[in-house]
Amino acid sequence: MARNRHKSSTRKKAPEATGAAKRASRQEEVGEEPRTDRTSKRSLWIAAGAAAAIVLGAGVLFALYGSQAKPPSDGDRSAETLSFVGSEICASCHSAEATLWHGSQHKHAMAHATQESVLGDFNDASFDYFGVHSRFYRKDGEFFVETDGADGKLAPFEVKYTFGLYPLQQYLVEFPDGRIQALSLAWDSRPKSEGGQRWFHLYPHEEIRHDDVLHWTKLNQNWNFMCAECHSTGVRKNYDAAKDRFATSWAEISVGCEACHGQGSAHVAWAKEQQSWWPYKDNPSDKGLLVRFDERAGVTWGHDAKTGFPVRSASPAGVRKEVETCGLCHARRGQFAEGWVPGRPLSDTHLVAVLSQGLYQADGQMLDEVYNYGSFKQSRMYAAGVTCSDCHDPHSAKLKFSGDQVCLQCHAEGYAKPAHNHHEGVNPALTCVSCHMPERTFMVIDKRHDHSFRVPRPDLTDKFETSNACNDCHKDKPASWAAAAIKGWFGPEREGLQNYAHAFHAAWHDEPGAAILLAAVAADANTPAFARASALAELSGHVSPATLDVARAGLSDADPLVRIAALDMLDNVPPDRLWPVVARLLSDPIRGVRLRATSLLAGAPTDKLSAAERATLDRANTEFIAAQMLNADRPEARAALGNFHARRGEAAEAEAEFEAALRLSPAYGPAAANLADLYRQVGRDADAESVLRKAIEASPKDAGLHHALGLALVRLKRQDEALAELARAAELEPDRARYAYVYAVALDSGGRRGDAIQALKDNLARHPGDRDTLSALISFNRDAGDVPASLTYAEQLAKIEPNNAELKALIETLRAQAQGKQQ
Repeated sequence: MARNRHKSSTRKKAPEATGAAKRASRQEEVGEEPRTDRTSKRSLWIAAGAAAAIVLGAGVLFALYGSQAKPPSDGDRSAETLSFVGSEICASCHSAEATLWHGSQHKHAMAHATQESVLGDFNDASFDYFGVHSRFYRKDGEFFVETDGADGKLAPFEVKYTFGLYPLQQYLVEFPDGRIQALSLAWDSRPKSEGGQRWFHLYPHEEIRHDDVLHWTKLNQNWNFMCAECHSTGVRKNYDAAKDRFATSWAEISVGCEACHGQGSAHVAWAKEQQSWWPYKDNPSDKGLLVRFDERAGVTWGHDAKTGFPVRSASPAGVRKEVETCGLCHARRGQFAEGWVPGRPLSDTHLVAVLSQGLYQADGQMLDEVYNYGSFKQSRMYAAGVTCSDCHDPHSAKLKFSGDQVCLQCHAEGYAKPAHNHHEGVNPALTCVSCHMPERTFMVIDKRHDHSFRVPRPDLTDKFETSNACNDCHKDKPASWAAAAIKGWFGPEREGLQNYAHAFHAAWHDEPGAAILLAAVAADANTPAFARASALAELSGHVSPATLDVARAGLSDADPLVRIAALDMLDNVPPDRLWPVVARLLSDPIRGVRLRATSLLAGAPTDKLSAAERATLDRANTEFIAAQMLNADRPEARAALGNFHARRGEAAEAEAEFEAALRLSPAYGPAAANLADLYRQVGRDADAESVLRKAIEASPKDAGLHHALGLALVRLKRQDEALAELARAAELEPDRARYAYVYAVALDSGGRRGDAIQALKDNLARHPGDRDTLSALISFNRDAGDVPASLTYAEQLAKIEPNNAELKALIETLRAQAQGKQQ
């Protein structure tokens, strides 16, 4: 388990953009509310022109769930009516599967620390890390580590559980309040010949002190929230917010049969009754199981005569049971409900992270630890109907065949020969995965393959800063060399399925035309739904009449991930305009869609709603609050609930939630920024300053906090201090165009127009498509009498906003003024 730090600002995810049509005056911008630091819109609800309303028709749901399934409802057999029986009960009938499972990583995902389960050296071994001397030893048959605790002092801690097996094993420490924390010191369980059999630190090149959010005793290394659901079976977190204590429980300590198949009590009952009625009574088709993984039953693979590509004998469902089930733990996601049912869309209980800067590369390759689900759903394999168990045995979790034989189940043998890979005589020989599933290393030593199954694209590397499989090996060669080789072997048209690098790179670098490119990705039915959803989410800062149609289409998409992202796109639309578009999604069959719709409508006026509409909204609000309270141990969830109450005008409730978030993590910037904004609304600017300064003490390098403090100081008429804070924010996070823009506006308001224009020029060089920066340069240069410069920036903005009538008129005026001066 290794995660990144909180930031009060998440690029492109904070609902701050107001669109090209809304340009505030310089005075209003400097005195603006600190919109920079709303919690990320996708974490806002987990922790978590009016358009015609969209109705999800029966045809859409038919396409979503496939021809043999109906959309499940909360009334179907669920966890509340069934119970767990344990893997050993399953093994009494399914011995072959149990034998495979006993040797799997799943079986050893978590265990009590015993002589048999502990792999690490606890024979008075030691490890030094940035001046901390840790010692591993045994005492009275138990396992201990002496290391730095929450106060930074060395202390002994008993290891209660092992976590994982290979290539590393982590260790868990239990505290009296029920928290279980994962040590950042881990054991390398690889053979010594491969560099293993040693202790190492998960953050080897960065000093993690006791007051750091990534320290092993802090929130971001907490097993109860971060790890438990995927390393054990039937987990219930059982957090008591009033007492700040956990009583987390599990049905089985490791990943057992029912982690994937669901509670087995009805199936066991069916099996026990079988002898009494078989074969004289009807055999129930579901056999008491929550899900039948039958998507591959009767399916065969042939080859397309024209392309030679494998073709499935039956069209696959758009959202598939097996992939959604594996995705529970093999996806980058956050949980908002505990009632997960195998086979249902993951979005019913979890918020899946889509393509975003810092997690993925612009072309969709994995960058951070995103696991396999998001990558696989971008692949041609997924589109063709391949499922996880086509390649992996679901019980041993190992590949079904070795080497290229896995791929050759479907692909022609010629693909595994040098005539195709053009690397004859290379030692070791190239395999399919060498080029099509490049390897990345996480947690220092854990090598994982990218499951997006892409063709190598070195031609994109220099353009969009993406990696490629060719240069992973040929590090001494430029990407252009590799691109020329690929073109020579396969021709110029070998682009593959994932062709959206330009769009996401443009969006992440504020380039002109980003909105057009993203809208094209979102509207392309041949683009993977995962990428279409990602494009919709990125469009939240670019809502306009030109892009609104893709949002409308997304709201009725068969894939719930796309529907959620379409709602994300509407994050900056005023709530009073959203009801006709969004209200029907309050009754969507997928909980994640309902929650996102609820968060958007939190500030919508309700005085004209019918009794039925009000009842629907009340149910949705109750469900939303429950989703946040599931994660009441996390500052993100408490801040999300605070934002929800604030949008509804419930100031006292909002204040309580923001304060709760800061008690959980004083360094959590979004809670501090939003609490300060709440105080601003009621004229408590001095309290806002106090909250922000206290948060900055805990997180001095958080740009969002400095930005919010700068705005608070502007309102307090302390201009010099305000400028210093706004400058610090722009310096700390230059990738955030808004910070430099607001700083420049403040400079101009303070009579330093020359400095303001220079700051804007520097910002424009980093963010050439930033509308606010261009608008300010137009205004400042015109006011300074530099009409040619103003005209240049206006023409640059017109390329981004070609349909802006006011801008066209301004350009004509500036041209006339420029010509008049020349005459």
